[in-house]
Amino acid sequence: MRAVPLSAVRNLGILAHVDAGKTTLTERILYVTGTTYKRGEVHDGTTVTDFDSQERDRGITIFAAAVSCSWDGHRVNLIDTPGHVDFADEVERSLRVLDGAIAVFDGVAGVEPQSESVWRQADRHGVPRIAFVNKLDRAGADLDAAVESIRNRLHPRTLVVQLPIGAEDGFVGVVDLLRMRALVWADGAETAVAGPIPESLVDEANRRRRLLEEAVAELHPAALEEFCESSTVSAETLRSALRELTRTGDGLVVLCGSAYRNRGVEPLLEAVVAYLPSPSDVPPVRGEYEGTEQERPADPSAPFSALVFKVTATATGRLTYLRVYSGTIRTSEAVVDVDTGRTERVGRILRVQADRHTRVDSAVAGDIAAVVGLKSARAGTTLCTPSAPLLLEPPVAADPVVSVAVEARTGTDAERLMSALTRLVEEDPSLVIRTDRETGQTLLSGMGELHLEVAVEKIRRDHGLDVGVGRPRVAYRETVARGVSGFVYRHVKQDGGAGQFAHVVVDTEPLEEGEFEFRSTVVGGRVPQEYVRAVEAGCRDALAEGPLGGHPVTGVRVTLTDGVTHSKDSSDMAFRTAGRFALREALRAGAMTLLEPVVEVTVTVPESAIGVVLGDLAARRGRVLGSTMRAGTTVVSATVPLAELFGYATRLRSRTQGRGTFTARPTGYAPAPEVRAVG
Repeated sequence: MRAVPLSAVRNLGILAHVDAGKTTLTERILYVTGTTYKRGEVHDGTTVTDFDSQERDRGITIFAAAVSCSWDGHRVNLIDTPGHVDFADEVERSLRVLDGAIAVFDGVAGVEPQSESVWRQADRHGVPRIAFVNKLDRAGADLDAAVESIRNRLHPRTLVVQLPIGAEDGFVGVVDLLRMRALVWADGAETAVAGPIPESLVDEANRRRRLLEEAVAELHPAALEEFCESSTVSAETLRSALRELTRTGDGLVVLCGSAYRNRGVEPLLEAVVAYLPSPSDVPPVRGEYEGTEQERPADPSAPFSALVFKVTATATGRLTYLRVYSGTIRTSEAVVDVDTGRTERVGRILRVQADRHTRVDSAVAGDIAAVVGLKSARAGTTLCTPSAPLLLEPPVAADPVVSVAVEARTGTDAERLMSALTRLVEEDPSLVIRTDRETGQTLLSGMGELHLEVAVEKIRRDHGLDVGVGRPRVAYRETVARGVSGFVYRHVKQDGGAGQFAHVVVDTEPLEEGEFEFRSTVVGGRVPQEYVRAVEAGCRDALAEGPLGGHPVTGVRVTLTDGVTHSKDSSDMAFRTAGRFALREALRAGAMTLLEPVVEVTVTVPESAIGVVLGDLAARRGRVLGSTMRAGTTVVSATVPLAELFGYATRLRSRTQGRGTFTARPTGYAPAPEVRAVG
């Protein structure tokens, strides 16, 4: 599949807040590298990566799309990720298989809420990044202000390697502070013209080069040594130091440009190949099998191992997207799904270009590819050669926070609807299907209102089903406000056969940090260790439904303090049952608090509408955190219960004559306004 050495491969993602220009940047990269012959535009619905009909209708990225291109002898595999918070799980699964990323920031807005969220996701996965400040051609764009917001909100050591030439409509190029040259893009030009730095910027360029040298010398020993010896740092030393600082995460290289006007894309690609790591630069992947931890190097001759990060159903079959970490996989070879132990045969291997595919004979370590023929693999599945299994850590799916009831309009479509829902969940693990025990309704749960809208619309378009949808409902939680001590539960069952006996004494108390903690203070062997584990398992069973309304329970510590066993009738099952009912009754005996999901919203509105917007937020039980002025608009940050945000987008547009926008990101749970207690 690959005609370049492993050291010349770059697997990276494009990360940003919605509307920061990720997809436009991806399009320009494909165009500049000669992968496409025409520049696609988001507003025209002609982009390569936003190929789904809903993405083109809505003008946003919904599904992560992989593309590949070549630059300066390197193979660059790109994943364009969504920027909307409802699709953060797509970003999570993509980051799990990437070696690096480009973080895109709006030159006017700087760091926005979802910029911060995806940055934290990349931190968790240890993904090296470079930053690209986009849209410098817009009114109000300011590179220094954007960099300051990056520094203050994300806290990296920023290393700015470019200086803009011109501002807003007059932005025409950049000064390369490493080579101390100007790169200028004339109107309509597809490549930059290199030349001397304009006289008006020479002093500023020299000043910023000096600041860059000092900043790098503070962070890198070789640069510091050269700086102390000669009071300067050469371009080659700077480049080498920036590469190491990027890969260790100790520094963030910052570039700038305007993707829409095709300015700054080539220097960005040069930075990608110069600073971001190849698969051979990252540590060997680590996994576990039968309690033994192992490493697999990114070597085509090593045993095959890969992680599935995406599954899609197409008209031509089921596509399984995977990152190959070690070894080589060829067409018709057998692979084992380590999670299930099932062995399957690979039908075809495809190089992916968004919704277009090229058939290849093999995929090797470092490749991102799609395979046809696997029926059981899901996102997070580990695939290995049958003779050398290894279980890799899967990406963690977030818990859904919003649910809607879905039903087929006709009885004949009920079975087709369930089949469509099952396929949806296969493709998107952040969606969950369950049946309401009280109403018998089928509930579809997801990460937000837009997430569920997209899922339902996908059912309608792809499967031709007329689906009825109920009003969205949020996922409440219950927590302990006041625990109980010495709660006794005795489980005795005798029905003619083997009996069941378990006697437990438990304490419950609130747990400030964490969801659940179990411990035992039983002494003298009054409850054997295997029964203690059974009690813990029973307590975990009881967390599924709390006493207030059957919502999951969180934030509770349970302590097993005493117990009694029977020589014949005690068993794991008896103590598990006792643990379940003991915790259930103990929660009823104490006091419980209902929790509701809360989100942080960032509302951008004209100054004239700020009063109306603040009043509306207050009516929705919002708590304003602060506000800032930005280019004639006011940006308000507030925390609002998720249940109060249904329909807010329409209300905000109507109250601001269509000029107001907002974004939201989950921040956790908070007590609901009417605190109900039991006991």
